[in-house]
Amino acid sequence: MREVSYVKALNEALSEEMARDESVFLIGEDLVELGGGSGATKGLAERFGTHRVRQTPLSEAAFVGLAVGAAMTGLRPVVEIMYVDFVTVCMDQIVNQAAKLRYMSGGQLTIPLVIRSQGGGGTSEAAQHSQSLEAWFAHTPGLKVVMPATAADAKGLLKSAIRDDNPVIFLEHKLLYATKGPAPREEYLIPLGQADVKRPGQDITLVATSFMVHKSLAAAEAVADKISVEVIDPRTLIPLDIDCINTSVQKTGRLLVVQEACTHGGFGSEIVRRVTEQCFGALKTAPRVLGGANLPMPFSHPLETACIPQEEKIIDQIERMVTDA
Repeated sequence: MREVSYVKALNEALSEEMARDESVFLIGEDLVELGGGSGATKGLAERFGTHRVRQTPLSEAAFVGLAVGAAMTGLRPVVEIMYVDFVTVCMDQIVNQAAKLRYMSGGQLTIPLVIRSQGGGGTSEAAQHSQSLEAWFAHTPGLKVVMPATAADAKGLLKSAIRDDNPVIFLEHKLLYATKGPAPREEYLIPLGQADVKRPGQDITLVATSFMVHKSLAAAEAVADKISVEVIDPRTLIPLDIDCINTSVQKTGRLLVVQEACTHGGFGSEIVRRVTEQCFGALKTAPRVLGGANLPMPFSHPLETACIPQEEKIIDQIERMVTDA
């Protein structure tokens, strides 16, 4: 094992898959000069050539549509949309074309397409560059949705996503890029649909996604002297490893879901629905979702901070749920 940054892990995954399979190519904005919005594609044009690292104008609808067509022919495009907020201009290509063509063709077509993008707040980039939109994609049949929280998970899941024959939305939080963590030196894959218990516990199950995994682990450590918190990272929303979550809830009797996306209509509600239907008898108190405020993200850093779940809010929810029961 070695320490590697999240963005370096992404770069390694892309490099390894491009070397393994010549049908893999990258397309998006600023991929050559800047390495994309995160720097994850740095050096890849020099290694594989600009015919496989295709830099585009600001034209998400055009290059996502191109990638869908390329995937239909058997290529494996990896698209980068610089901010997830920009998917609004290419939603037809994603939800009406990529997500549906395999089904509409009766399985004659496969769409091995990965769309990478960064989301989330914390950088004072305001309402049009700070959204968490995973629920949009999770609501669309035919799409897989991945949200890795650690460097090791980012690499293993991205490699699996590239090899998948279905369209995968691969969402990265912008505050994760500089974080570091252990990752194997040898090649490895992490299957889509396999959750990870980041911290075992007995008193309450805390399911967290993306950057909220790190805040939730910090909150669990802060209350460890009095409350035993089990922290689960689903890693993929679609497919969702509901069995892992249910097993934990049956043990603890309590469920708290922490997400950065707006609480209203967020994917946390889907987790609560499924757990309530399948584990109702094991629950000691009502499941809860702690999410972002239901309003556009402010530019002001103090206001932005107030709109996003912070460690102290997570601690408060944990203590309330254990005490109430």
